[in-house]
Amino acid sequence: MKSLHLPIVLLLAALPVLAQENTAVDSTKVETLDEVLLKAVRVTATSPITHSNVGKEQLASRNLGQDLPLLLNYLPGVVTTSDAGAGVGYTGIRVRGSDASRVNVTLNGIPYNDAESQGTFWVDLPDFASSMESLQLQRGVGTSTNGSGSFGASLNLLTEVVSETANASFANSYGSFETWKHTAKFSTGLLKDFFEFSGRLSKITSEGYIDRASSNLKSYFLQGSYHTKNTNLKALAFGGKEITYQSWYGIDAVTLENDRTYNPAGIQFDAEGNFEGFYKNQVDDYAQNHFQLLLNHRFNNFWSANATLNYTHGHGYYEEYVDDWYSQNVLFSNDSYLSFYGIDPITIGGETIETSDLVRRRWLNNNFYAANVHVNYHNSAWDITSGLFYSYYGGDHYGEVIWARYAGTSELGDRYYLGNGDKNEFTAFSKATYRLNASWSFFGDLQARLVSYRTSGRTSKVTPLNEQRRYSFFNPKAGVSLQLNEAHGLYLSYGRAHREPRRSDFEEGVFTAEKLNDYELGWRWRREHLQLNANVYFMDYRDQLVLTGALDDVGAPLRATSGQSYRLGLEVDAQIGLNKQWSLQPNVALSDNRNVDFIASVDGALVNLGNTHISFSPAIVAGNILEFKPSQNLKLALLSKYVGEQYMGNVDSAVSKLEAYFTNDFNISYTLQELPFAKALTFSALVNNLFDVNYVSNGYYYTYDDDYTNPGMVTTIEGTGYYPQATLNFLVGASLQF
Repeated sequence: MKSLHLPIVLLLAALPVLAQENTAVDSTKVETLDEVLLKAVRVTATSPITHSNVGKEQLASRNLGQDLPLLLNYLPGVVTTSDAGAGVGYTGIRVRGSDASRVNVTLNGIPYNDAESQGTFWVDLPDFASSMESLQLQRGVGTSTNGSGSFGASLNLLTEVVSETANASFANSYGSFETWKHTAKFSTGLLKDFFEFSGRLSKITSEGYIDRASSNLKSYFLQGSYHTKNTNLKALAFGGKEITYQSWYGIDAVTLENDRTYNPAGIQFDAEGNFEGFYKNQVDDYAQNHFQLLLNHRFNNFWSANATLNYTHGHGYYEEYVDDWYSQNVLFSNDSYLSFYGIDPITIGGETIETSDLVRRRWLNNNFYAANVHVNYHNSAWDITSGLFYSYYGGDHYGEVIWARYAGTSELGDRYYLGNGDKNEFTAFSKATYRLNASWSFFGDLQARLVSYRTSGRTSKVTPLNEQRRYSFFNPKAGVSLQLNEAHGLYLSYGRAHREPRRSDFEEGVFTAEKLNDYELGWRWRREHLQLNANVYFMDYRDQLVLTGALDDVGAPLRATSGQSYRLGLEVDAQIGLNKQWSLQPNVALSDNRNVDFIASVDGALVNLGNTHISFSPAIVAGNILEFKPSQNLKLALLSKYVGEQYMGNVDSAVSKLEAYFTNDFNISYTLQELPFAKALTFSALVNNLFDVNYVSNGYYYTYDDDYTNPGMVTTIEGTGYYPQATLNFLVGASLQF
C-alpha cells in the first residue's frame, strides 16, 4: 500500500517547492472559474492526449429529443445505438470498440457511471444536453479522472455556467413515432452582482420505432450561484424520472426480415400455448436525483482550488410478466416455478400446482456519496494540479411478486431475493505540465486508486453472492508535446489504467482486474481555415473483459476474460472551411482489434482459435458533417456515418457478423432575431436516416452445447439477436428566447 502512495506523496510535496522557484514569473493568463472546475479532468488543446471538444452551440440545432449519445454520434471512433430504435429511451455509445460501461463519464468532475454495473444510463437524465455548457471526449486512457478507469474513452461534462443577464426560453419539438419534447428554462442573471438562479424543466415522450417501446421521461435542473471575481459557489439539484416499455430482448434473423419492429417483451399465452397478447405494464420505472455543491476559488494569478460534494439517490424497478407456458416450453427456465419465489406448491382438486403465471418486480435502491477536492498552481512554465477523491456507494437489490395466478400463502411485499452491494473508492492524483520553451512541453500524471467492493445476499437468480474484494491500482501517465511552428504540433503519450470487475462479473465468477497500457502518437495542424488531427494508438490489454455477445435476463451484456488482447488504430479528423459558406468536418477511424490466442469451447472441446476479432469492434468507423451557411441566420447540414462490419462474439463466426451500414441525416435551422416580443425565434428540423436504410447497429450472439440430438456427441449451437434502428424519420422544433 505504501508503495502506491509514495509517488503521489512525492509529487504533492513538490508543489510548494515548484511554486517558490517560479514566483518571480508572473502568469500571462488568468483562468476563468469554470476552468478551475475542469482542471482535474480536462486537458488543453496542446496536451499530449487525444481528445475532442464540443460546446452546447454545436448540438443546439439537433437537440430535439434524442439522448446525448445520439448527439455525439459524429465524433471520431464513436458508434451509437438505441433499444427503441429512434434515439429516445435506452441508448448506448461505444468508443474505439469499448462499450458504454468502459467509457468513464463525469458530471462536473463527479462520476456518473453506476458504481456497480459501471454503466451510464442517459435515460435517467433526459434532455441533459439542454443544461450542458460543454463536454470533452478523451479517447484512450486519457488523463486521470474520477471513478472507474477509462478503458476506451472518458467523457466529462460541464453544466451551464453563470449567466450575467436574465433570460428565459421555451422549446418544443415533435416528430415521428409520436415523439414530443417540451423544455422550459430560465435564469435571473446576476442579482446584486453576486447571485444567480437558473433552472430547467423537460418532458419527452415517444412511442418508439420498436413496437410498444414507449418512453415517458421527465427531468429538472436547478442551480443557485454565488459569484464574485475570484469565488464561485454553486448548489445544483438535477435528476429525472423515466418509465420505458422494455425493448431490450431483440429479435432473430427471420423476424428481422419479416417484422423488424416486433417486440417480444411481455408476451402472453394461455395454458395450451395460444397467443393472447402482451402485458401492458412491462416497464422499467426508475428515478434518479443528483445534488451537488461546487466551490471554485482563485487565490491569485497562480493558485486556485475546487471542492465538490455530491449525493445521488436512485430508486426503481423492472416490472415483468412471467408467462408459465412460455417459460416452460420456449425458454426452458424455472422462472414460473413457485418454489423459485419461495412459494409452496398448492393443491386444487387433488392436483398439485407447482408453476404459475405471475408478475414480478425487481428493485434497485441505491445511494452514492462523493467528495472531491483539487488544487492548481500555474505560471508561465508550470501547470500542476493535485487532488483527492472519495466515494461510497450502497445499493439494495430485491425482488417481489405483485401478482400470481396461484399465489399460495404468499403475501404482497414478500421478497424472494435480497442482495446488497457496498463500494468504497479513494483516489489521489497529481499531474503536471512543464513548458520548457515555446516548442517543448512535458506532461506527467500519477494516480493511486483504492477500491473496496463487497456483495452479500442473493442475486435475481436466487443464487448466493457473498464476496469481498479489494483492489489497489497505480496508474502513471506521461507525454511530450513538440510545437514545430505555429501550424504544426506533435505529441507522444503513454498511459496505464486498471479497472475492477463489476457486479455482473462477480455473478459469473470473474474477480480479476483488467490492465491496459495505451500508447498514442499524434499530429495537429492548424491553419486559418483548416484544423487537422491525426493519431495512431496501440492499446495493449491484459485480462480484458470483452463482451461475449450474450445477454443476461435484463438485456445487459455478459463479459469474459480474454487474456491478452490489443487495439491498434489510426484516427483522423478535420475541420475544413471551404469558403465563407461551406465547411466540412470529416473523420475516420481505422483499427485492428484482436484477442491473442483466443481459446473457446467448440463442440465440447477447448480450441485455440488464434487471433480473433474483439466483439463489437468494427475495423472502420467514419463520419462527416457537410455544412452550408448561406446567411448568419440559416444553417443546413448533411451528417453522414459509416460503420464497418463487426462481430458480435469473439470466435469469428460468420453467424455472429453484424453487417456494415451507412446512414445520412439532414439538419436545418433558421433563426429570426430581435423580434418585438422576443430576442430570437429558432426553427429546427432533423431528418434521420434520410435514405431510408434498413440497418442494425447492435445485437447479441450466444452459443450452447447440444448433446441431446445426437447422444454421445456434443454440438455447439449458435444463435443471434438484433436491434433494428428506425428507417426514415423526422423531428421538427421551435425555440423561443427571451
